[in-house]
Amino acid sequence: MSEIDVLLRNARLRDEIEPYLDESVYLVDAARMPTHWENDYLASMLEWEKAPVLPISHWFEPPLVLPAHDSLDDNELKQRLHQAIGRLFEKNITLNFTEHLSDRQLYCLILRDILPAQEKRIRLSNNVIQWQCIDPVTEEEDWLRYYATEDDREMWTLETGLKLPPHEQLPFPRNMPQQL
Repeated sequence: MSEIDVLLRNARLRDEIEPYLDESVYLVDAARMPTHWENDYLASMLEWEKAPVLPISHWFEPPLVLPAHDSLDDNELKQRLHQAIGRLFEKNITLNFTEHLSDRQLYCLILRDILPAQEKRIRLSNNVIQWQCIDPVTEEEDWLRYYATEDDREMWTLETGLKLPPHEQLPFPRNMPQQL
């Protein structure tokens, strides 16, 4: 892209973003940023502003619908789970901290929590939703048991004065697709 094209794109993006401007646009010092980086920043802001809020299941054509977990035997569930994980990954949704969940528990989490979640659908290829499948606050004991680093565990002990749960190996190791 020539320098003139970059400048023309910048002018177009600035015009398009004008109705959405608020204080967040001033958090970035565009004067110290190369114009092509500013263009990427403005394009991502514009994409965010225009993105529809939809249940994640409706990001797919047709919408992604999973059968109830209790209607599937273990083999069918495992197959459906891997298909669902792959489909989510196609939409730049990665699942983190899944190894403390059985296949059935993870399937239920996708069905109950992820697919109905209302999220902005950003179509930029570098936008990734990283779904944390454990909450370190509400599932603190499991977090400490399976995922916390030794530093995290030591800090928790110092802050709470409580006895740590034993560190355990993850019961359901799996290879999940990850963005590079």
